Amino acid sequence: MKHTFNIVITVFALSTQFASAQVVEPAPRQDLGTLKQTAEQFLRTQAKGLPGEVRVTVGAIDPRLKLPACTVPEAFLPPASKVWGKTTVGVRCTTPSSWTIYVSAQVQVHGEYIAAATPLAQGQTISQADLASVKGDLTALPAGVITDASQALGRSAAANIALGSPLRQDALRTQQAIQQGQAVRVVVNGAGFSVSSEARALNNAYEGQLTQVRTPAGQVVSGIAKLGGIVELAY
Repeated sequence: MKHTFNIVITVFALSTQFASAQVVEPAPRQDLGTLKQTAEQFLRTQAKGLPGEVRVTVGAIDPRLKLPACTVPEAFLPPASKVWGKTTVGVRCTTPSSWTIYVSAQVQVHGEYIAAATPLAQGQTISQADLASVKGDLTALPAGVITDASQALGRSAAANIALGSPLRQDALRTQQAIQQGQAVRVVVNGAGFSVSSEARALNNAYEGQLTQVRTPAGQVVSGIAKLGGIVELAY
């Protein structure tokens, strides 16, 4: 009877050791809050220099996601994504495991933009009285919205613009500076000197456009059209 009891004890001890050897500690999981912070900090860094107060909101990460812990998660912008408005940011890991996730986000830029203070008619030349500075989310506005009044002054409306509408670069025309056949003054600027002469314009041109003129000697030269019938050449 005593001998049998010893055998049972030995078998139980061996069984316990074998069960202990089979226990495997689960691999550490990645903290999802850290990934969200990584994405947010990345967007804030990328948004530095934007014209206004930047607000970054990162969407929730699915809590059912089970990822191996990462030593240093790295955020990045996928192709076609940008740090403006609704966007997507990626977070990836290379060590000790390799994985990539994508998180939705929104980057708002609250700043000032220029709107029409009065209804503007097509072809109307814009003055300071026609402009109003308005604050809002620039990312919610059409592309090319004007944020500096100097970008609109002296230009003309390409179409009718309603009161309060944001002014866009493509909705304004630069003022015509040169007309074909017009007598113009060609100004050549160089280091320490400036020379002017008369010429005849060969085409219409708006301010800042490249235009061609013919000199009294018959030479055709190109320069930048300026208001007041001036064509400027750099030497």
